[in-house]
Amino acid sequence: MPHEAQKAIARQSLLLRSLPERHVDSLLRQAVWRKYDRGETIFLQEEEAKAVHVMLAGWVKLFRVTPTGAEAVVSVFTRGDSFGEAVALRDVPYPVSAEAVSPCEVMHIPSPVLLSLMREDPEIGISILAATFTHLHSLVAQLEQLKAQTGAQRVAEFLLELCDRESGACEVELPYDKMLIAGRLGMKPESLSRAFSRLKTVGVKINRNHADIDDIDTLRDYADSDPSER
Repeated sequence: MPHEAQKAIARQSLLLRSLPERHVDSLLRQAVWRKYDRGETIFLQEEEAKAVHVMLAGWVKLFRVTPTGAEAVVSVFTRGDSFGEAVALRDVPYPVSAEAVSPCEVMHIPSPVLLSLMREDPEIGISILAATFTHLHSLVAQLEQLKAQTGAQRVAEFLLELCDRESGACEVELPYDKMLIAGRLGMKPESLSRAFSRLKTVGVKINRNHADIDDIDTLRDYADSDPSER
């Protein structure tokens, strides 16, 4: 059975936080709560989608395997994020695979449970749309970064997202291995290493799985600058 702390995290997720309390309680009672080890598969590409997934702790990656056998990372999710809404509600196969990239906890909401509540209260669909829109917005932002930013700027944006403050110096922990960071940012590992080296000029030092940032505003200015002007 889930602890109250796990339920509190689930309640604050994008998917559940706007729902009426009576619906949240019903979903929490009927959800499946699972822990996964690093490297464990959550679901596979082309597998039938039977649930919506809410992250409670850790990190999960969504990826596709290309015809050449290469792995293309689509998204990485952590605490409070949800994924799989669109395919689960349409009863179609997953277009991606999901794998734990760290020990993690995931709440799975069976699709029939969610569909039943949506028939009972159509306003629940608004929360589903909000979560789906957030995923779309994230993918558009990733595409914009790939088109408009250098590799070093994409890495700078990634580090800024990990900062727990708005200005000043900051130390952040890299949440997963550098191979996955490179895949998440559309880079090769060697390109990521070069990007880290370039960021030294704006006060970023990488020490194993930590990044020391001298000044967040300086790093943000670098990430937002026009590459053609540098």
